[in-house]
Amino acid sequence: MIIQDPKVYVDGVLARGRRLLAKTITLIESSHPAHQDLADIVLDKLLPYTGKAFRIGITGVPGVGKSTFIESFGMFLVKQQYQVAVLTVDPSSTRSGGSILADKTRMEQLAVEPDAFIRPSPAGETLGGVARKTRETMLLCEAAGFDVVIIETVGVGQSETTVSSMVDFFLVLMLAGAGDELQGIKKGVLELADAVAINKSDGDNIEKAERARQQYESALHFLKPATTVWTPPVLTCSALAMTGIKELWETIQHHRENFLKSGLFDKHRKKQALSWMWFLVDDGLKKRFYQNPKIKERLPAIQREVLSGKISSTLAARKLLFFLTSKE
Repeated sequence: MIIQDPKVYVDGVLARGRRLLAKTITLIESSHPAHQDLADIVLDKLLPYTGKAFRIGITGVPGVGKSTFIESFGMFLVKQQYQVAVLTVDPSSTRSGGSILADKTRMEQLAVEPDAFIRPSPAGETLGGVARKTRETMLLCEAAGFDVVIIETVGVGQSETTVSSMVDFFLVLMLAGAGDELQGIKKGVLELADAVAINKSDGDNIEKAERARQQYESALHFLKPATTVWTPPVLTCSALAMTGIKELWETIQHHRENFLKSGLFDKHRKKQALSWMWFLVDDGLKKRFYQNPKIKERLPAIQREVLSGKISSTLAARKLLFFLTSKE
């Protein structure tokens, strides 16, 4: 049941009540128009209390052990007295819209930590599999006092690009010992990385992980760094053995210090806020297009004409946009 008083949500989040935080996230994830209006009011009132957390995005190739890594990393941060929120984006079913939402069972230790909060969200139909409301959920967690917010991507399509545009540090997890380590590299993903970590560097895999580290390091030399103040390093770690986690956190802190000193940290945050505004504008225009009565009336016929070859796709699009703006 959705509570109608925005003050209940605002006070509950600021009081760091997990139950009210979860209810508020449910509110902003709702597609009901009345719920969306209420969510906008709540977010607007909580906005002054956001922005203090460090935002980390994590992606990785299939089988790299993202959930295990995030749990180990989260547990390390909790022991360092940090309040940690983990937002995981699950792939939704394209048929039923259902979602796996199994991250709490995959992160059993972290899930019961009083200083940690795990929130799985269905990806829905948003481009790249990134949950439509992930950014707003991140802001709610910041208002609730979390120091570090970790966003895990599903690791497909454009999800990495979308998540990297809302975090301060983007970590790409890679795997050694799976054939040619460089064969599966996506240049676009490496260009987004603030650091690359070769996971599962333990036991008989340590030497393979080190070779993979050297290969990725060489590959990164061919890419131009996004800024002059930071060159993405390549590290090795083991989520199971808890090795390399401390060094990785030190790398993340060093990145933050460099960006704060250079002024790039605030500059990037402002740029991200503006990009998000335009994302919402584009998303809103698309929704208004499909909800427009004239479009609903004429769309089926125009689609049939395109399928039958009577008119070109270009002309069809022009007609539909004319119907959207005309006063007939």
